[in-house]
Amino acid sequence: MKYGWITSIRSKGKELFEVIANEQVKINILQAIPFWIASFITGAVAVIYSKLFTYSEGLLQKALHWHAWSIFLLAPLCFLTAWFIVKLFAPNAKGSGIPQVMAALDLSSTKDEDKISGLLSIRILLTKIASSFLMVLGGGAVGREGPTIQIAGSVFRMVNKWIPASWSKLSEKSFILTGAAAGLAAAFNTPLGGIVFAIEELAKVHINYFKTALFAAVIIAGLTAQALLGPYLYLGYPDVKNLSKLVFLGVVATAIVAGILGSFMCKIILRFIRWKNTFSNTKNIVYIIATGLIVATIAFTVNTHILGSGKELMNETLFSTNKHSPWHTVLLRILGPILSFNVGAAGGIFAPSLAAGAAVGSFLSGVMHVVGANANILILSGMVGFLTGVTRTPFTSAILVLEMTDRHSVIFHLMLAAMVANIVALMVDKHSFYEQLKKGYLDDAKADGATPPLSSSPLPSSPAVPPAA
Repeated sequence: MKYGWITSIRSKGKELFEVIANEQVKINILQAIPFWIASFITGAVAVIYSKLFTYSEGLLQKALHWHAWSIFLLAPLCFLTAWFIVKLFAPNAKGSGIPQVMAALDLSSTKDEDKISGLLSIRILLTKIASSFLMVLGGGAVGREGPTIQIAGSVFRMVNKWIPASWSKLSEKSFILTGAAAGLAAAFNTPLGGIVFAIEELAKVHINYFKTALFAAVIIAGLTAQALLGPYLYLGYPDVKNLSKLVFLGVVATAIVAGILGSFMCKIILRFIRWKNTFSNTKNIVYIIATGLIVATIAFTVNTHILGSGKELMNETLFSTNKHSPWHTVLLRILGPILSFNVGAAGGIFAPSLAAGAAVGSFLSGVMHVVGANANILILSGMVGFLTGVTRTPFTSAILVLEMTDRHSVIFHLMLAAMVANIVALMVDKHSFYEQLKKGYLDDAKADGATPPLSSSPLPSSPAVPPAA
């Protein structure tokens, strides 16, 4: 019994440790539950949105098969209505949604709820879906992936606001960031792409603080989408076997062209936005109607490839013997997003960028007289290169295309394309597309004490922002 006091201390220490451990487990569970709920909701909403998007594309095709001239009615009418819905209900629901999420992340450190509510809310969610549905019905070259990120960010923020004050919870910034990653994962069925995107494009804080929540959110949102839609690949399984050793030269050439064109497209879109911000409402309406008529005229007289997100073109070039697209398909796939994005309605640029890149790779494979699997790798490289030129997120671009096709054997080809495209894009513009748009949102938020009316804000001519990764 001489050293009984030592045994007693050990026993009490063990009890104390167990109490602390149990308390930490309780805290971890309380912090995790809201993320799980938000992730499940995000997956379900992403599936509903995807089905609505596909339904809208189907309605457009039925209308074109019924009477090709119907595009002259659909394009201007749907473009105008899509813009009006955004202007009337939620001005910050316009466009992609990724710059809005980036701005909300920056504003979350100020804890100004009114400003963040102007960027992420249920009103934003509903307006985003309705407006982009109409844009697609009118033939707009827009995608649903960027909007899904803003929608997911809105869902996560709302769940965060519903958490009881007595619960232990993580910061609002972690909820918004995790929601964005979950949204991208659910939209493309690319969990790794969602995680890499969160780290490469959105994260401005040390991700170790909420990495478990991030992984869980991406997995739950992705599994929910898969449970409702079934396991699927965004683009299927293109043939990339028995590639030529010299195809790396084609990959580099394709990445250079695609990266430059992607960056130039963004530069043109930004110039259009600055020009349009000088318009009165009457001029804006005339512009939107004229844009719709231009899209309709091109689709009716030249080629329907200017319409829609471009997924059909990607599948056509990757999975048919017709690998080679003419030069005007490249032009139309770049012109479509330029015209559609500047309507001021909701709609993303991720999928249209991938389609434009596919057109670039397809055209260059014809120029280089490349066929079969070698042509496919140039098409995939074009997709990676063009998306990198737009987003300046080379790792995200390569991982997304990799997961869309489940072709891990060509990871080095895709990473090479991403690296080269990122370098050449910097020669066109040092700042990424999303960073420049985010700057406009932040400037308006700082200038206005209430919810920022960002729909009318002019972009700075030379934004002082660091280039994206």
